[in-house]
Amino acid sequence: MAAAEGEPHRREIRSFVRREGRMTVSQKRALEELWPKFGVEAPPARLEPAQLFGRRPPVVLEIGFGSGDHLLARASAEPDKDFFGVEVHRPGAGRVMNRAHAAGLANVRVACDDAVEVLRDWLPERCLAEIVIYFPDPWPKKRHHKRRLVQPGFARLAASRLAGGGLLKLATDWAEYATHMRATLDAEPALRNLAGGDGYVPRPEERTQTRF
Repeated sequence: MAAAEGEPHRREIRSFVRREGRMTVSQKRALEELWPKFGVEAPPARLEPAQLFGRRPPVVLEIGFGSGDHLLARASAEPDKDFFGVEVHRPGAGRVMNRAHAAGLANVRVACDDAVEVLRDWLPERCLAEIVIYFPDPWPKKRHHKRRLVQPGFARLAASRLAGGGLLKLATDWAEYATHMRATLDAEPALRNLAGGDGYVPRPEERTQTRF
């Protein structure tokens, strides 16, 4: 999907449940020692991405980066871009910071917050080259569909944060959610399906294969 203009989106229902799980010693250490280098806290005012990275290349926002394999692979392969990952589960953030530090990556930042709040309250309009959402929780039970991240209000919000020609990339392994995503995004006038009609694009080369 590619971009034009949207309006802020406010919602009460969250698309995630915080399940910290077990955190390793190295992940805890990363959250303590590497957070000042890689971590991003909620800002008091709109946050220009150049403030995070000290430069102005294209910025890619990845929502729900999980283990961080895709985020780190692209940050390593595309040093001319900056990568801002948002993940509510802190063990994953600790793992990514450890790996980014070990790889000497300077173009990675992470936040452990609700991605909708990050888009709505932290970032200004037209600041992102890409928004990547790979394998979000499909919330398969009908009574939980209201928890899905991809909703009309979110589509408007995401489109408003993309620069002209910016890309919104999504993937899911749940066929019914894929249909829901496409219908929701096709209904947003600020977005255009690059696959045309009701099609889907093939997996891009830069999307690393995962267990999903």
